[in-house]
Amino acid sequence: MADITRARVLGELKRIGYRSRSVKDELRENLIQAIRERRPVFEGIYDYEETVLPQLRTAILARHNILLLGLRGQAKTRLARQLVYLLDPYIPAIEGVELPEDPFNPITPEAKRLVEEAKDDLPIRWIPREERYTEKLATPDVSVADLLGDIDPIKAATLKLPYADSRVIHYGLIPRAHRGIFVINELPDLQPRIQVALFNILQERDVQIRGYKIRLPLDIQFVFTANPEDYTQRGTIVTPLKDRIGSQIITHYPRTIEASQRITQQEARLSPAQQERIEVPASIARAIERIGFIARQSSEHIDPKSGISARLTISAYECIVSWAEYRLLLNNEERTTVRPMDIYAAIPAITGKVELVYEGEKEGIQNVALYLCHRALKEEFLANFPSPDKFKRGGAQPNPYQPIIDWFAAGNELALTRTMSDAAYRRELSKVPQLARVVESIGVSGNPYPWMELVLHGLAEMSLIGRTFSEREVSFRDLLGELLGQRRGEEEEEED
Repeated sequence: MADITRARVLGELKRIGYRSRSVKDELRENLIQAIRERRPVFEGIYDYEETVLPQLRTAILARHNILLLGLRGQAKTRLARQLVYLLDPYIPAIEGVELPEDPFNPITPEAKRLVEEAKDDLPIRWIPREERYTEKLATPDVSVADLLGDIDPIKAATLKLPYADSRVIHYGLIPRAHRGIFVINELPDLQPRIQVALFNILQERDVQIRGYKIRLPLDIQFVFTANPEDYTQRGTIVTPLKDRIGSQIITHYPRTIEASQRITQQEARLSPAQQERIEVPASIARAIERIGFIARQSSEHIDPKSGISARLTISAYECIVSWAEYRLLLNNEERTTVRPMDIYAAIPAITGKVELVYEGEKEGIQNVALYLCHRALKEEFLANFPSPDKFKRGGAQPNPYQPIIDWFAAGNELALTRTMSDAAYRRELSKVPQLARVVESIGVSGNPYPWMELVLHGLAEMSLIGRTFSEREVSFRDLLGELLGQRRGEEEEEED
């Protein structure tokens, strides 16, 4: 391709045997080559290998325009942007015209005139594939002129041309995307009359601007993205437009914790210092992903139709690591490990990314976010440790958690300050008898202290010990004592 791009005139292109092809054929043939060579095409896209990606490849092979339909944060735009890598590195275009026109197949009157006059001496330019991608977010204020074009009265006056002359047209985004990929995000947000303007572009390729009909056989790969219509309620995709889109592909959220983790690790933006100095235990990393899964599947306070973006867990991960860094800096430490109670630092990342139903509004977004954090810790505890429910009183198998429960029942209390140093953190957790042995029993490698704290959160979620949370600390105590303390607090409030 480097030798081909040395060509500067049409005659040189002909001599080297350059072959023009449509953008859909280009995508198709390059995909076929990638499949034969076993080269990955859509990199960094996880959990779509058996669902979305086969459908997307089929649509490309069929030369279809594509609609990606799914809730927010399901990598729809990322998929569309990856199509660029199926384009040729460079393509030739006619120099001196407004649109990126093929020297062998000009479409505007001006380009046709230049080809006719210059013939083999027609100057050409080379367009990199990155410039052949156009993306437009659909908003209610988008006009037909934005997408297709309009008459430019200044150009008409300057060139002394009538409005019926095609040379006075100022082309919109779609004609300028000729021979490339054009993406419209959130298609339902386009007003219906604007969607109607796309009919002929997709089917007959007739463009009508201000009543002046011109024949522009545009060569474009269209990709549209949309949320399900029953959720957006801001508009719908008009039926005739959907009928003209060849393939509709439904996306989805990660189906496993592991796939969700890979996405978070790939997308989270951590500084080199954070990556070097802060360790994130596997249990905490999984608990972060569980927040998203619980919010999508198990919370009666959250509207499931709104979708829970993958950006929730990505932002949560970044917040939690940053809180650990803040603690590290306060204590002037070289390294630290993320702790289970650091998960509360994810609350600001949660509150702006979920939509509540009526029950959730009554509960309050802060309490809903706190519930998600507690539930995630409970599920991670049960995924690694035996459930306390398995050990019945008087059973043959001794309850490994009983010494811990009895220690708190004797009136002992454990307060873990959210900014305490690593040394103080280890010292406090070591006070609880048998806690380290419970962690050792599951064969944990590495730092055992975050696992020890996780056990306490798990027992609190199982209502075996008490737990209180404040902006400053997390405290564990006897469950009965906590209930009595809460009751006294409520009575004092009533008296006030």
